[in-house]
Amino acid sequence: MSGSMAQAFAHNFLGQSPRWYKASILAFLLLNPLLYVWVSPAAAGWCLVIEFIFTLAMALKCYPLMPGGLLLVEALLLGMATPQALYDELVHNFPVILLLMFMVAGIYFMKELLLFLFSRLLLGVRSKALLGLLFCFLSAFLSAFLDALTVTAVIISAAVGFYSVYHRVASGNDPRQDSAFADDQHLPTLHHDDLQQFRAFLRSLLMHGAVGTALGGVCTLVGEPQNLLIGHEMGWHFAEFLSKVAPVSMPVLAAGLVTCVLLEKLRWFGYGTLLPDNVRRVLANYAAEDDAQRTSRQRAALLVQGLAALILIVGLALHVAEVGLIGLLVIVLITAFTGITDEHRLGNAFKDAMPFTALLVVFFAVVAVIHQQQLFVPLIQWVLALPQEQQPGMLFIANGLLSAISDNVFVATIYITEVKRAFVAGQMSREHFETLAIAINTGTNLPSVATPNGQAAFLFLLTSAIAPLVRLSYGRMVWMALPYTVVMGLLGWYAVSYWL
Repeated sequence: MSGSMAQAFAHNFLGQSPRWYKASILAFLLLNPLLYVWVSPAAAGWCLVIEFIFTLAMALKCYPLMPGGLLLVEALLLGMATPQALYDELVHNFPVILLLMFMVAGIYFMKELLLFLFSRLLLGVRSKALLGLLFCFLSAFLSAFLDALTVTAVIISAAVGFYSVYHRVASGNDPRQDSAFADDQHLPTLHHDDLQQFRAFLRSLLMHGAVGTALGGVCTLVGEPQNLLIGHEMGWHFAEFLSKVAPVSMPVLAAGLVTCVLLEKLRWFGYGTLLPDNVRRVLANYAAEDDAQRTSRQRAALLVQGLAALILIVGLALHVAEVGLIGLLVIVLITAFTGITDEHRLGNAFKDAMPFTALLVVFFAVVAVIHQQQLFVPLIQWVLALPQEQQPGMLFIANGLLSAISDNVFVATIYITEVKRAFVAGQMSREHFETLAIAINTGTNLPSVATPNGQAAFLFLLTSAIAPLVRLSYGRMVWMALPYTVVMGLLGWYAVSYWL
């Protein structure tokens, strides 16, 4: 009996994950207390950061919330961070949590409109290079004024829509009826090659869009949360921030868009896959049937969604309220005026966002450990001890590396606080202070595309519903982001070092 119970516990622990994965998590849980007691809390802290990155990298083996959560519960029990420190971190980042709770659900209620608009774009533009460029540029433009997570949610919603339509049609199901589209068992063999090609096609567009959010997000005061933080510390308004960062952000934006076109033309790093003819035919037929069969009620619903989208864009651009609250407004408007009144249909909208919201709380616990154990402080002190002419370039590199393994908002907060303290103490001129502020802003925004945990939009994409459907793993995201990382990182560093 005891043997069977032990086997049951072993089987239940992390469910269907591979045995080697379960053993790895148990090994981490045993190793951390030993490091904490016998070596140092800082060593255990760095080990915890690496272990959490491992859980993100293996997201397709097991959703990172469970193993990452176990590691962080242990860290709190060991005293590597206090529950109060975690709570303070969550309060500080509450706008991001609010955004995920309501904005992603708001985008869900606009999916018919998004499918309508993106299908016209997808079917109307035959050139893959031009299509990739449009996705990248539109994501960059929108992210300069809206939130990167909102823009990413829009792209994900459209991609899920396309994938579900094709998969249901290929499986012999009605594309307008809810049915499973994550399982390929009922898909005829002749459609498998088309599906593989379609996955590669969607992966490339999703990555162009995600990188676009970073290219545009760095440019303006409202593009990323850390921009607002740095702008507040420096006393810069919208136009001033734009002009100060432009010597770095504009060349990098241009280079990023050129890189997008070259990747599609050269078909490197998993890009360049075309939309299969069979898939195009299915999507075109679906769009044509939709147009022909659209009732007056459906047209009215599209109109309401369009007006809600307009209110969303204006509300976000003018910052009339926190992003999450504007998302809640969108939910209320669309559901009230399109007849969605039962709780079950409302509940479906929150399914995609809530697991990621919970994961983000775990992520902020990692940040609390980094903060409380002061893991980044030695690097900050080393950079500020360098000769002044070397500081901007090294600050850019240090911010990029740390942002790639941590939260870029947290890294920016730590660095701008330390640099401002040095400025107030009279250790540098106002001009040098501004140069370092730009280095911090661009360093946390540009090279951090190297890993999914470097950008919230990338992490959201990795853990979204679309990632397993199109086989977008952590490693594949790193590989597909690599050319962008090299171009954006090197050009950003050169601009910070020599053009400011």
